[in-house]
Amino acid sequence: MEPGSVENLSIVYRSGDFLVVNKHWDVRIDSKAWCETLTLQKQLRHRFPELADPDTCYGFRFCHQLDFSTSGALCVALNKAAAGSAYRCFKERRVTKAYLALVRGHVQESQVTISYAIGRNSTEGRAHTMCIESTQGCKNPKPSLTELVVLEHGLYAGDPVSKVLLKPLTGRTHQLRVHCSALGHPVVGDLTYGQATGREDQPFRMMLHAFYLRIPTLAECVETPPTSFILLHLDPELGAALGLGAGVWVGGGGRGASHGCPSRSAGSSASAAEFSSLLAAAATATSPPGSCTATGCQSLP
Repeated sequence: MEPGSVENLSIVYRSGDFLVVNKHWDVRIDSKAWCETLTLQKQLRHRFPELADPDTCYGFRFCHQLDFSTSGALCVALNKAAAGSAYRCFKERRVTKAYLALVRGHVQESQVTISYAIGRNSTEGRAHTMCIESTQGCKNPKPSLTELVVLEHGLYAGDPVSKVLLKPLTGRTHQLRVHCSALGHPVVGDLTYGQATGREDQPFRMMLHAFYLRIPTLAECVETPPTSFILLHLDPELGAALGLGAGVWVGGGGRGASHGCPSRSAGSSASAAEFSSLLAAAATATSPPGSCTATGCQSLP
């Protein structure tokens, strides 16, 4: 995935009511700062000027957030009604999200449930960061839950790392980064919660990628298929050969509608079968031998 520019925004799902874009790393979603040369909002205005809504602050309704340094799937509602339906899915905890990450060290357990409560750090100089409940100065910690599954162990720049699949079951600010750091395995390239030795300045980006998103609204199922999403980044030519075109998963009356979302009661998370399919897809997201990126690493013998 190349660095972001105003022209190279990638769309992975599109319908009459929603877009799901592949946000670049180190790009803000929106900003009023004059010095912010590139934002996702500017990319969208450049690509889809006819879709910008003058009644909104930034022209587009973003259904959720991704950190500045995190790349991957981000949903945009194209009208007020669609934004409301997505909001209800998030409120009722019917949204499924999964991330791929490289974390420092070799995580020994194959699967870990991380349940540290997360609050805002009130320590001087750390006012805009989060922390776990046991941290001195942690204000208003709230229950937080993340599932971590180890996909493989490997090396990055000669250092041991693990490629993991992360599934947040709550939506706290910086949750995945804080939970990985608290576990003793911070995300590679995380300048805020990573190792304090200066090593996190070396990676070209933070190795956290929003790999999968599923928002089952009543009108349609907004979903980024994991297989095509991986192929979009790792082998565009193969993706095109398989009929993925520019990586757009068509919603409404297209393939997105026939793919569908199984009905699910409010507040329930993805089924075991769905999570297993995510694991299978994520496990195939490997890079060429000898390299290690956010979506793959060199396996150890």
